[in-house]
Amino acid sequence: MIHVVEDDDGVRDLELYALRQAGFEAEGFCTTAAFRAALEKAAPTLVLLDVMLPGEDGVSLLQSLRRDPRTKRLPVILVTAKGAEMDKVRGLDAGADDYLTKPFGIMELLARVRALLRRSQDASPVPILAVGTLTLDRERHLVSAEGQNVELTHMEFELLSFLMAHTGKAVTREVLLDDVWGLGFAVDTRTVDVHIRSLRQKLGPCGGMILTVRGVGYKLEGAHV
Repeated sequence: MIHVVEDDDGVRDLELYALRQAGFEAEGFCTTAAFRAALEKAAPTLVLLDVMLPGEDGVSLLQSLRRDPRTKRLPVILVTAKGAEMDKVRGLDAGADDYLTKPFGIMELLARVRALLRRSQDASPVPILAVGTLTLDRERHLVSAEGQNVELTHMEFELLSFLMAHTGKAVTREVLLDDVWGLGFAVDTRTVDVHIRSLRQKLGPCGGMILTVRGVGYKLEGAHV
């Protein structure tokens, strides 16, 4: 079940129609209060969350979801008309797994939903990755930087995991969008840049291990730079 929290009737109906036509079960809510009431009965598999909502805004709701152990790992995609970079960073810092700016294409919306569901439901055991003082445990969904635990969103975790698995190799933004986000078509590559910037900040000194390769993309090195 996918929950759509959106106060604009037209946008909410469009999202619900697209999701249901694609084979997903979906339910819509026009207020955070209605969404919270439904959440007490059963948790959804993913939430499409508008930022500009009456009363409690979407970012505040997201922050409360991340504080609750029951919904801490709940996949959330922010859907909003706010497209400024700092708005995206604020949403990602609050715990969003992805960020979709209105107006958006239905095919892109569905691709992002499928990609996030695929990664959040992947329970395949994988080894612990360790590069210098940076470690990542996929089974326990834990990241440690210089001995300190680091809280990452789902997509930040997946991005770091990919970079660590390809340590020393330059990776293009397009490859990251395709392999990490699962988006096999043209999407604004600034999505990658925003996640990289947030990831560097959260990793502290270890953030210097993520290098920008001019004209290519990014790579992770084994030593701080």
